[in-house]
Amino acid sequence: MKRLTHLTYTFCFLLLWSAVSAQKRPNIVIIISDDHAYQTIGAYGSTTGHTPQIDRIANGGAVFNRAYVTNSICGPSRATLLTGKYSHINGFKDNETSNFDHGQDTFLKQLTKNGYKTAWIGKIHLGNNLQGVTDYDILVGQGHYFNSDFISPQGTVRSEGYVSDVVTDKALTWLKTHHDDPFCIVIGHKATHRTWMPDPQDFGKNDDKEFTLPATFYDNYEGRPAAAQQEMSIAKHLRMGYDLKMYDSVEQMRKSGNFKRMTDAQFQAYVDYYRPIYEELKQKNLSGKALAEWKYKRYMIDYLNTAESMDRNIGRVLDYLEENNLEDNTLVLYLSDQGFYMGEHGWFDKRWMYEESFRTPMIAKLPGVIRPHSTIDNMVMNIDLAPTFLELAGVAVPKDMQGQSILPLWKGEKKDIRKAAYYHYYENGEHAVSPHFGVSDGRYKLIRFYKRVDGWEFYDLQSDPSELKNVYDDPKYKKEVERMKKLLKAEATKYKDTEALQLLR
Repeated sequence: MKRLTHLTYTFCFLLLWSAVSAQKRPNIVIIISDDHAYQTIGAYGSTTGHTPQIDRIANGGAVFNRAYVTNSICGPSRATLLTGKYSHINGFKDNETSNFDHGQDTFLKQLTKNGYKTAWIGKIHLGNNLQGVTDYDILVGQGHYFNSDFISPQGTVRSEGYVSDVVTDKALTWLKTHHDDPFCIVIGHKATHRTWMPDPQDFGKNDDKEFTLPATFYDNYEGRPAAAQQEMSIAKHLRMGYDLKMYDSVEQMRKSGNFKRMTDAQFQAYVDYYRPIYEELKQKNLSGKALAEWKYKRYMIDYLNTAESMDRNIGRVLDYLEENNLEDNTLVLYLSDQGFYMGEHGWFDKRWMYEESFRTPMIAKLPGVIRPHSTIDNMVMNIDLAPTFLELAGVAVPKDMQGQSILPLWKGEKKDIRKAAYYHYYENGEHAVSPHFGVSDGRYKLIRFYKRVDGWEFYDLQSDPSELKNVYDDPKYKKEVERMKKLLKAEATKYKDTEALQLLR
């Protein structure tokens, strides 16, 4: 079938919008994963990741190639999604010290006030006092991969089973009783968060793959003191037991972390799978680079097997929408709370303004509006989603929301929503990542580190896409550095980031 032109899709959008105005407003399904790297998603060109259900969303809609987050860490990212505001405005800067004020305005509150049935199911990581939603059934804190506790208005209940299955079961149960009204549901997955624990039925799915070591795996961090002092190295900081399930004994394994919550059958499945791997490792007696590369491969296998468990459940939601004739009037948006390192620079985790963690997967499908099999190369941020959902629903966007609706991009309009992406990371503890803020215009990136490390970094993303060479002091880039400093100050002023402005004086 020939692809329709942007003009045709704009016309289709107007026809659909006219029909929607007369009938039912679009439903909204937001699926947010945790730490899911775009590098492992088929729709982003991955040859290692197997994500047929996420790719199914892309086949029916658009892949965003330049979607970014304002603060690359779990809770703050969700706070930005909800409020359409930067961390310093919504009050949730980090996972260590912040408490989210659920009394503030959110896009879910606005939708509820304007006739939508709304729900958040699964991980939110913003406390347990949700307000202004029809329903919620959320994981306590980070949740667990097995037999998690959930909090709802009826109290706290432990739900036996694998977390991706349970979250999806709860979401589908809610949809069955609310799909006759315009609805908005956020489905928050725990996967693919550390410690990457797959559903046993997905053991082995990626075990025989050959993984090419990232070109930057043995990065020496020359000229980048913040990167040199981090504690997220696969070689040094990925733990054999906690992360890779390589325990010296079954008894030690049973006493650790999520294993304490498992039923005997669940635990035995893990023992049966991991103990032979451990025994083989002991026989090899690896050290140095050989051990580091073995850890990398095991990390990739566990991560991708866990992603398989989540992806299958995303398919259950897509199936439900199709089987109940909801697909044509429902926006399905998939994203992660941020990007993640899959061995680049030798790392796991996130937090940095470097591309792998700054950039997030974002894929959207809305038949008749978003062109199938399309890509959007415009720069967008997670702060832009709250106003987008409200505009799509025909609800006025509160003036204090700082994001900009990306609905025009979905309608095929050729316009830039933003020319720069502003970022600020605050947490000053786990993984020893120095707090920093910065700006990117797509070609150049300027970063100001403070607290742990005090200094500047500047990257030419065209000549150095892996961000290996800090050219802040290179005379060749003096004019561009000064230009980007002015842009950084303008963005900090625009978003009222007083802490950053004080550091820029």
